[in-house]
Amino acid sequence: MKKGKTTKLTGFRNSKVSYGTVDSKELKSIYLNIQTWAQPIEEYERWDRIILNMTRSIKHSIYNNIDKHYFDTKFIVDLDLRSSGLQLNKKSFMNLEINLFLLEPIDFKSPKLKKVIKKLVKDLYDDVLIHNEHFKFYLTKNGNIKKQKVKMGIV
Repeated sequence: MKKGKTTKLTGFRNSKVSYGTVDSKELKSIYLNIQTWAQPIEEYERWDRIILNMTRSIKHSIYNNIDKHYFDTKFIVDLDLRSSGLQLNKKSFMNLEINLFLLEPIDFKSPKLKKVIKKLVKDLYDDVLIHNEHFKFYLTKNGNIKKQKVKMGIV
């Protein structure tokens, strides 16, 4: 019997964002997954140090913005971005997984849970990804970003 569930989050133009759980029956933890393509803005010699600092910034952002009514302040951050292949004008795949631990059980399909998680991801975006001085992020390897919906009116 399948217990795991995943839900996509919309509203992020340059990455795929989803959250899920391994056991939706006894919900104790949630994982966040952010996938994007990172392109360096400048050339650096110590990419491993820059990626380490980016991981640290992600941890600080989550700690400062996490909803302490729902989640424990202990969490796991796994940033997968290979420092060995980073070059100027070349996009590299980046996968960020964050494991959050719930303080008390809540329904996985709860709109409140989705709202809290989306706010956390938006804050993380604003703090770390949008204002990143080392990388520019893209939805796909060939540089696409999601188009924003434009409402058309009668002229």
